[in-house]
Amino acid sequence: MILKSQVEWALHCCAILAGLPEGRYLSTKALAQFHGLPKEYLSKALQSLSQAGLVHTTLGPSGGYRLARPPAELTFLEIIEAVEGRTPTFVCTNIRANNPCRPHGYCESGPCAVARIMGEADEAWRAKLRSVRLSDLVVSLSQEIPAELWKSSFEWVLDRAG
Repeated sequence: MILKSQVEWALHCCAILAGLPEGRYLSTKALAQFHGLPKEYLSKALQSLSQAGLVHTTLGPSGGYRLARPPAELTFLEIIEAVEGRTPTFVCTNIRANNPCRPHGYCESGPCAVARIMGEADEAWRAKLRSVRLSDLVVSLSQEIPAELWKSSFEWVLDRAG
């Protein structure tokens, strides 16, 4: 399974937005500069987050994006599904029905073993992502990123936040 690069961008942007003080917004331009991404493509990921109600947006010189809910209330799965959609990672096309040895009119009553196993794997993947909060990511980043880099990054963001 390969997710769109916009999923990575959205997760990183949400991590940055998690640190914004109340009432402050960060522009697409600033988020794109911070991550070294093309603004036009990043804006599509941010629009997906906005349409899903995960971020609030405002227009104007001090406009931009901010989280719609506290980081402890946002899961990785919500962010990923905002960008990728909610379709299952595996779609069974029932190719077993093409078996030339099957009797005419034979019909199974349930999904095949392949579809069941893939469905279980998809649900396990989603359960894991549902269990990880954006606040968990922020804690991990604060522990993994050197203190000086963490501080200077936060200052950079605040200097550009409207």
